[in-house]
Amino acid sequence: MNQKPSNSTGVQHGISRLTDEDIFLFKSGSHFRLYDKLGAHVMEVDGVKGTLFSVWAPSAKAVSVIGDFNAWNPTGHPLSVRWDESGIWEGFVSGVKTGMCYKYRVESCNGDFTVDKGDPYAYLWEVPPKTASVVWNLEYEWQDQSWMNKRKDRNALNSPMSVYEVHLGSWKRKPDNPFHSLSYRELAEELP
Repeated sequence: MNQKPSNSTGVQHGISRLTDEDIFLFKSGSHFRLYDKLGAHVMEVDGVKGTLFSVWAPSAKAVSVIGDFNAWNPTGHPLSVRWDESGIWEGFVSGVKTGMCYKYRVESCNGDFTVDKGDPYAYLWEVPPKTASVVWNLEYEWQDQSWMNKRKDRNALNSPMSVYEVHLGSWKRKPDNPFHSLSYRELAEELP
């Protein structure tokens, strides 16, 4: 992973999760795992923990990351556009960790239009009416190895199977308000 030193804003440029093959697939419209490449990815670079931000903004003249970590300062963490004409902007920001809110500040090449946008590849978002993306990590250590070992016996095609379909919205309603369906949390208590 080739890297350039960080600039005065604390953003390291030249760090990327994108390979030449990724860019080829992206440009041809056939990359099916862009969520692994674009967005916010928590990582460690040369012993420094932080987050790599990558976003596609082909009509931008400047893109920066704003968020909790820089008091939403639009000049604090500018990203760099890739050299390969993909329109992807990226940069590694040290100290940004899971749970921090962020958006992209995008300055358009078309006039003086500037907008703050959520990350289309964010793994997590704030609860509405708030609209920021949240740095998140999808890593999870599963604890189901014993079930996985037995699964082949239970999923055999020659075994009996029972399928039951339920429409959650009409299965059961609140007794005091027949026009209000139960929430998913309430259904989780009732349905099993």
